[in-house]
Amino acid sequence: MEKYSVLMSLYIKEDPEYLKQAVNSMIFQTVKPDEIVIIKDGPLTDNLERVLNDFEKQYPGFFNIVSFKENLGLGTALNIGLEQCKNELVARMDTDDISKPDRCEKQLKRFEENTSLDIVGSAIDEFWNNPENIICSRRVPAGHKEIYEFSKRRSAFNHPTVMYKKSKVLALGGYSNLRRNQDVELFGRMLFAGCRGENLTESLLLFRTNKNLMKRRKSWANTISYIGTIFKFYRMGYAGLCDLFAVTVAQMVIFLIPLRLQGYIYKKFLRK
Repeated sequence: MEKYSVLMSLYIKEDPEYLKQAVNSMIFQTVKPDEIVIIKDGPLTDNLERVLNDFEKQYPGFFNIVSFKENLGLGTALNIGLEQCKNELVARMDTDDISKPDRCEKQLKRFEENTSLDIVGSAIDEFWNNPENIICSRRVPAGHKEIYEFSKRRSAFNHPTVMYKKSKVLALGGYSNLRRNQDVELFGRMLFAGCRGENLTESLLLFRTNKNLMKRRKSWANTISYIGTIFKFYRMGYAGLCDLFAVTVAQMVIFLIPLRLQGYIYKKFLRK
């Protein structure tokens, strides 16, 4: 199978134990990566630095760790990381989630079977604190046509699951400098430009969720960012006026309702 890189971005608020779990889940893939690129997005805690140092000592030459003195934001950090990746296929991974052992093998197989694909993602299982405590799953459209339509309103890819072609992402300018929803904006732009995507229907990643994540989804910054992203799609000619209206209403409702009700809506209507 084709060689691939793993791309991660790390910042100071991450938990060292979560980082260990995330990195180990990529090291022990059934088809191992050729390298793991980690962007240190600003200064880190001593404990996080210790985790990285331990990995580098245990796997010499396997990690490419790039440091920045200031926090750049996820989009900028990932663009820099992409430039550092030496392989065409790049598997994204967050520093607090857990990939299942055969995740990358199954994605690589799809790229081999269909060379026209540019992005391959999957469903996710969401857990609360304990990876064995699965509370729900986020299923996303599988086929390209469904993904293309779905992306006009909602994220059609679970960002930590995607494997994509480096050249396609960079050719379209990479991630934007948005502080939130960088993935939604990038993948919508890629689809509108003719890139082809697919999602595997099975869950290939355990996604960590908690109250902080729910609060970020409900924040005014996230609300404005998401509406702004769909407005950009509308100006591009990708999304329609109905799409923009529907997203605006939905985002405002999520922002205004109590946090507990938001959690109920996500589990009842937006998750399975």
